[in-house]
Order: sequence, then structure tokens, then C-alpha cells
Amino acid sequence: MKKKPATIKEIARRLKISPSTVSRALNDHPSIGLVTTMRVKKVAEELNYEPNQTAIFFKQRRTFTIGVILPSLSEPFFSSAISEIEKVAGEHDYTVLMGQSHDDAARELKILQTFKKHRVDGILMSLGKNTEDLSFVEMLNDAEIPIVFFDCVPKIEGVNKVYSDLATGMREAIQAFASIGHQNIALINGPANLLASQERAAAYKNGLESERLVYNERYVIHTDLTEQGNVEAIDKLLTLPQRPSAIVSFNDFVTLDVIKYVRQKGLVQKKDVFFISYANYPLWKYMENPPMGSIEQYPDQQARKAAEILFNRIGSDDQVEPETVVFESKLVLK
Repeated sequence: MKKKPATIKEIARRLKISPSTVSRALNDHPSIGLVTTMRVKKVAEELNYEPNQTAIFFKQRRTFTIGVILPSLSEPFFSSAISEIEKVAGEHDYTVLMGQSHDDAARELKILQTFKKHRVDGILMSLGKNTEDLSFVEMLNDAEIPIVFFDCVPKIEGVNKVYSDLATGMREAIQAFASIGHQNIALINGPANLLASQERAAAYKNGLESERLVYNERYVIHTDLTEQGNVEAIDKLLTLPQRPSAIVSFNDFVTLDVIKYVRQKGLVQKKDVFFISYANYPLWKYMENPPMGSIEQYPDQQARKAAEILFNRIGSDDQVEPETVVFESKLVLK
């Protein structure tokens, strides 16, 4: 038979003292003498006593857990982010519960509901690319569970969000292309409904204007970010009567797919066509012929700041105005 865990009452019976005295001793209450405290802790250790976490959580109104929802941990961007989040959580003696949405809005909502049911003290979240219904924000507000968005954030006011200013990196990318003579510069963008895609599109157009280059709407192609979608996007650009000589793509994974396709078509990267993309994943240092550059979005810094904001909200009883923190993106030439 499996032995039941020892209780405070059992320790009290063994020592012939009150359960309240045992409880105070276990919590190092100043009203309990040192000798009694040591005796209580010694017996507790002998009986393999473990505190009733549920009771502690109920008393403190905290579970000392936070929930984190990311599209996919397989992406280096989010691997870097979760590592930083866990560091910050550790500094506050918190445990991190993870959920991957895989860009599935229904799955994302189910994870949120599970976090709410288990009473996490707060949530960090990067929206999936297919998420449009944001009614869960009100649900969490009603439950008094603070949420901080980072990287892929909603285009609404009144929420905490941390993200990268994509315009800076885009401007630098177009400047870099223009400086070596490129005039036909295209954009392989993400899904049109994504705020991140909209920001890239606006920055792309402004970047061309800054370099006095002509904006051609046929040079802006959207992909659903699948391999097939990425291949279809680059194929559309390559079959144009005047194909672009330089391309900014949504992220490094898109660039990996399009570089492979370009090579299959007999074109040479950084000769026939040049690429710059967002994310600056570490994988490029292992490639013999990497793209011309990649735009750093600082996932670790975004995640740390988002976590710090969340713990400030968890630790405060006061109503605090929502924060928006923006990190400037930066082109890193390869």
C-alpha cells in the first residue's frame, strides 16, 4: 500500500503540540522559538512531509505559474524567447506552463481556457497567424489574469505588448539593395491579415520611396508561410516579364524555401537574385552561401521585457496603464 503523505496534524500529534504551532514553525514564524522550530522541521523531514500546495495557493491567491502560448517551439525565434522567459520566471520562483498553437486559432483558445481553468497567475502570448477573434482578452480581464503579448501582437489598444519595429530593418534592407544598384526590389510577405505583414508592406513602400524607387504592386506577393505557399510566391515573381533582382522575404524560413527553388531553376543566389529576410536565425552561419542579410528582431530581449511587464502586473494590486514597448529591428549583413 502506498503511504499517504504526512499532515500537519500528524506532526502535531507526534510532538504533542497544536497544529497551528506546527504551521507557524514550518513557516519560520517569529512567535515560535528556535528549539520548537527545529524539532518540528526534524519530524517533518522524518515523515517526508510536503506542504499542501493547494492550500498555500488558496491562502496566497497565487499558483506561482505562468502560461506561455507560442505558435511553434521548433522555430529558433521562439526557442530563444522561451529560454529567456524561463530565466525571468526562475528569478521570481515561478514555473512556466507551455502551449503551442501551431497557428490554429481553435487550439490557441483551448490552451487559453485551460490556463484560465488552472488559474495561472499570468499569460505571455505571441498570436498565431490565423487568430482574428480577440474576445479572449475580455475573458482573461474578467478572470483577473494579466496577459502580455509579444512579437506577433494584436492591433488593439488597452493591452500590454512588446514587439519589434519592422520598419527600421526594412529601410536598411532596401538601402543595402539600392546601394549596390538594385532597382527592382520585391517583397514576399506573410498572410495579409497579420499585423506583422501589414507593417512590412507599409515599411517596404516607404523604403522604396526613400530611395526614390518605383513601387510596383506586382512585386508584392503574399504567402501562407507553408513550403508550397513560399514556392508559389517566388515562382510568381520569377515569371514576371521583368523579374526582380532583389527580394525581401517575410522571414528566414521563407527564404530557405525560395533559395532552394531558385537553385532548382538554375539561378545563382547573390548573382541572379539577392535575398534579405527577417529573423536572423543562427542557421545562416552553417550555410556556404547565405542570403545577403537578415533582419534581427531580438526575440530574447522582447521575451524578457514582456516577462518583466507580466511579473510587475502580477506583483501589483494597483491598476496600471497598459505598456507598449518597441525594439528597433536591425539589418545584419552576411
